[in-house]
Amino acid sequence: MSKPIGPVMIDVEGHALTDEDRALLQHPQVGGLIFFARNFDSRPQLEALVAEIRSVRPEILLAVDQEGGRVQRFRDSFTRIPSMQALSAHADQQQLEDVGWLLAAELLAVGIDFSFAPVLDADDDFCRIVGDRSFARDPLKLADKARPFMKGMHDAGMATTGKHFPGHGQVLEDSHEELPVDQRPLEEVLAADCTPFSQCIAAGELEAVMPAHIRFAKVDENPVGFSRFWLQEILRKRLGFDGVIFSDDLTMEGAGAAGGYRERIHAAMAAGCDMGVVCNNRAGAVEVLEALDGFTPDPDSSRRLERMRGRAKISSWGALTQSERWQKTRQWLASWM
Repeated sequence: MSKPIGPVMIDVEGHALTDEDRALLQHPQVGGLIFFARNFDSRPQLEALVAEIRSVRPEILLAVDQEGGRVQRFRDSFTRIPSMQALSAHADQQQLEDVGWLLAAELLAVGIDFSFAPVLDADDDFCRIVGDRSFARDPLKLADKARPFMKGMHDAGMATTGKHFPGHGQVLEDSHEELPVDQRPLEEVLAADCTPFSQCIAAGELEAVMPAHIRFAKVDENPVGFSRFWLQEILRKRLGFDGVIFSDDLTMEGAGAAGGYRERIHAAMAAGCDMGVVCNNRAGAVEVLEALDGFTPDPDSSRRLERMRGRAKISSWGALTQSERWQKTRQWLASWM
């Protein structure tokens, strides 16, 4: 029987592990690690860091926000990916699929399990945090653009994560800085912004979902990521979702509605999150882990989280760069970016 996957995702400080990083990685409640731009200097350095992390915790899930556009943590030898808004304006379905494949294949080739992608929020330039990260302004048309991209990710061997459920694009505020409040009633949200999520879930194309730090005032007093109503009644039961629920970063200001870090992780777990993400605040991460001392991971959560492991079809960078699909997709991107 495989070892249970811990319910907390943390980060590390720099280009190599510190003693403190190593000690924290060995905490039994740590099940995932997310990389940032500060962890990347070059591809060989990143591969060495991945190997170092796996020498400490071989079973850990490794993730990154590698969406393209302004949210691309690894650059240089990695292909520059446009924003999804720009990509959608230029690409047909096959090109969308090829770019999704390329993004995933590059990460898998260096040992990263998955990217927190795609963004399924509907927006153009209204929301401060979404904007050009979105595939489309119209939520009823968004899945037509996102699904080929997701197919490409799957073809490479990577699980997909739709964010930010049930949709972040209709609030102006950035939930990194404050808690946005959406005044729309439930059925209006479900018929509009939630549609890309429900369509992708119905098609069996989402392995994971990340809820938004947004409070829908006419639906529930709790922000979505801390709401049993949103995560259990709507996401699990009404939409039939059986994948992973990752919290959005519990250090964001939008998460402060739940209280301190101890209260945030307990609220996220009680609402139904399988893994709490705590990054860019080492003291907060330590507090979260202390709050979960003695916690027994849910076997169902471990089962779901196991699906997030990378299953690379091309397992080395050298082999990837020799592939015709990689070469042609890079050339096409370079021709207009």
